[in-house]
Order: sequence, then structure tokens, then C-alpha cells
Amino acid sequence: MAETRANISPVDPVWDQITKEAEEAVRDEPLMGGLVHACILHHRSLEKALSYRIAAKLASNEMSMVILREIADDAYARSSELVEAARADLVAVYERDPACHRLLQPVLYFKGYQAMQGYRIAHWLWNQGQHDLSYFFQMRISEIFGIDIHPAARIGKGIMIDHAHSIVIGETAVVGDNVSMLHSVTLGGTGKEEEDRHPKIEDGVLIGAGAKVLGNIRVGRCSRIAAGSVVLSEVPPCKTVAGIPAKIVGEAGCDQPAVSMNQMFRSGL
Repeated sequence: MAETRANISPVDPVWDQITKEAEEAVRDEPLMGGLVHACILHHRSLEKALSYRIAAKLASNEMSMVILREIADDAYARSSELVEAARADLVAVYERDPACHRLLQPVLYFKGYQAMQGYRIAHWLWNQGQHDLSYFFQMRISEIFGIDIHPAARIGKGIMIDHAHSIVIGETAVVGDNVSMLHSVTLGGTGKEEEDRHPKIEDGVLIGAGAKVLGNIRVGRCSRIAAGSVVLSEVPPCKTVAGIPAKIVGEAGCDQPAVSMNQMFRSGL
């Protein structure tokens, strides 16, 4: 009986769905066959596919794809949290981005998702004391994806970064679970002191395009920051803030603004 059980492959509905979508993509567009096979169908799990995808994207004359893939494979093998976060981020993108119609899309095409998985490996390396290697990952992620996240920043699971251009997240920033942000968001510091100087974003926050949150301030859970706002002071939970400097303009509008992605508000609320 034990031998029979050992031969049974674990059930993985997420990966099964991705491979099904990959097979359909090759059938519908044969010219994509080489890419889809290399990135998806030649692998036996999501983490193996991500190792390949991240290495292929970040490889350069200074660091080969083979070495980067070995680093990523080792990180996924040694950290179940990396695997869990990759899946949570994937589901977050699929559920919140109206332009995402298949689980396959973020893995193949969406730089926000790919950059987040690269950052997660860099953060794991940082926690292992491999700071120079993590800085290399940060540099290449910034060069390739236009997203600059310090490897020491702490970011939770279920993160969705839509469009994902010009994102900057500083060294001492903390981002909770199930946060959504759009392009050109900055979680920045103030001053030059080497201290806790970056924002603390709690769970379920929605940050609009071009918003800047500066300094060691807390943004309360399930709050909303309107596009183009500059946040310089603490934001209470479940509120909407807007303007330069940002001020409270109303309630968050729903229990989970980061999931609903509703960025509209009425003045005077």
C-alpha cells in the first residue's frame, strides 16, 4: 500500500490549469510553441517554471541563465513560503486584473508578477545573508522590468501590481497581504538617516497610479490612496485619502478595496 501511495502524483489544480491553458495556446497559435514549451510545458511544477522564467529574464553577460536558475531552484526547494507567495500572487492577479483571462498570462507576459517573484528570491537571499547576490537581483529586476524593490523590504502575499511600471519600494518598507497597487507608485523614505524611514502598508490597501507614500508612516488596513496623491501622514483604516498632501475624503467604499479595485469616490463624503 505504501508503495502505491508513493507513486501517486500530488494533485495541483493550479498547475494543471496552467498546463491546460498552455496546450490550448500552442494549439491556437503554433508560432508560440517554442516559448510556451520552454516556459511551461517542459516543467513539472509552477516553481520550476518560475525558476526558468526568472532566470531567462534576468540573465546577462555578468550572470548566466544557468547560474540564476540554480539559485532560484535552490530558493524554491528550501522555502515553502516562496512557493505559497507565488501562488497567492498569481491568484491575486487573475482575480483582480480585468485584462487577465488565464492563469498562464502572468507567468508568461505580466512584468508585475514576474518582477514580484524575482524580488521574493532576492529577499530570501537577503535573509540568508547573501546581500551582494540579492543586490544583483534588484539591479536586474530594475533594468528589465522597471520595478525597483530593495531586497530588504518586507512584502506579504497576494500582491497585485497592475501595469507595474516605475514602482519603487524602499529598504525599510513593509507591505501587508492582499495589497494592490498600480503603476508609478513610490513607497519612499525621507532624509538620509539609516533608520526605519519607509511606509508601513497594512493588509488590503489599494494604492492608485502615481501615488507617493513618503516616510515612516502607517497606512491602515483596507484603505484607499487615490491616484496621484502624496501621502505624508498616517492613514486610518478603511478610509480614502486624496490630494497633495493627501487628506481623508471619505470611507474606503467597501470591505476589500484592494480586491474590488474600485478607485472612484464622491467628494464631500
